[in-house]
Amino acid sequence: MFVDEVSVKLIAGKGGDGCTAFRREKYIAMGGPNGGNGGKGADIIFVADESLRTLIDLKMQKIIKGSKGNNGKGSDRNGANAENVYIKVPEGTVVSNKETGEIICDLVKNGQECIVAHGGRGGRGNKSFATHDNPAPKMSELGAPGEEVEIKCELKMLADVGLVGFPSVGKSTILSVISNATPKIAAYHFTTLSPNLGVVRVYDDTFVMADLPGLIEGASEGLGLGFQFLRHTSRCKVIAHVLDMSRESARNPIEDYEIIKNELKKYNEKMLNKPSVIIANKMDAEGASENLKEFKKKYPNELVIPISAATNQGLDKLMITLNDIIKNVPKEEESTEETFKSYTYEEEKPFEITKEGGIWVVKGKKVEELFQMTRFTEEESVLRFARILKKMGVEDKLESLGAQRGDEVKIMDYIFNFKE
Repeated sequence: MFVDEVSVKLIAGKGGDGCTAFRREKYIAMGGPNGGNGGKGADIIFVADESLRTLIDLKMQKIIKGSKGNNGKGSDRNGANAENVYIKVPEGTVVSNKETGEIICDLVKNGQECIVAHGGRGGRGNKSFATHDNPAPKMSELGAPGEEVEIKCELKMLADVGLVGFPSVGKSTILSVISNATPKIAAYHFTTLSPNLGVVRVYDDTFVMADLPGLIEGASEGLGLGFQFLRHTSRCKVIAHVLDMSRESARNPIEDYEIIKNELKKYNEKMLNKPSVIIANKMDAEGASENLKEFKKKYPNELVIPISAATNQGLDKLMITLNDIIKNVPKEEESTEETFKSYTYEEEKPFEITKEGGIWVVKGKKVEELFQMTRFTEEESVLRFARILKKMGVEDKLESLGAQRGDEVKIMDYIFNFKE
């Protein structure tokens, strides 16, 4: 089963909790703090793997979770970091944030990695909080939560040549006779429902050819297999238009070519800048020569190669021509996109405050992480939480918005009274 688009939720590992502990040895009455730090939570890392051709493995998973880091312990023992989670995907996989559409990474080379969801940092043990003024702190941090993000993965096949054209014009047959591929071939439309790849050998050179699902008018708007077809075409270095020159099919090669070019332009105008070749197929059929003559008259400057996949006519010339074009594609034109992208999420505002049902609600990544890492069972931790909020400006902002002494303030699930 070929799968080229999936959505999955990622939850990176939570950091391990820090430890509150003190040195306890015989004859040493006032041992100092020795609580260790928690270990880092597991990252979720995507890796490009050249042996994969589909996203089927991801299709079976709705949620991928990373492990929690180990907790710190007494005697200065830090918790171990959790083992990262590695997700293998085919070359050409684009990972984006499903909610915002922002591209997180674009994996096009074997072995390339991208941390898609970062594990939470480990909480600090009480030894880390020791200062001259407070040499024996009775507080430690909980581990930070790991990042949560719902992503969309799209596979854009990597091929040197993409065979494009209407259904049943002979794309699969061409691929089967000039490469090692064995695509499904039948006398009905949309026999090819997913891309087929084949390796074509020309003397000492090789290149990869893709037989892409048949195109219909309106593909750029999602009709037929439109988006799937066009997504895979965008990665190809060379576009090979396959046209049926026979009269038996009642197709009009000129109209077909114009429709295909128009759909490519609607999807992405840069597609028309790619090197292209016209494969005039079924030249062994009645009326093909007349159709070819009319086509060349209409498009005198296009590179047209007449062939018959059924009789092998013109196939050697086709392979040699395509190989020469590929070798001469300038590097900067090999792809219309950067080969590797890696993004981090934009820094958000420290916090924002709204009033909901008479309660002041404080939200923000930094505030919420501080809340999640605070041990509210430890008095010193609670006092530290209040100090940091004040330093961040939360107290001043509440006052400027009109908060009064005794008003309820909510951070996540915690409600407290303002300045009480």
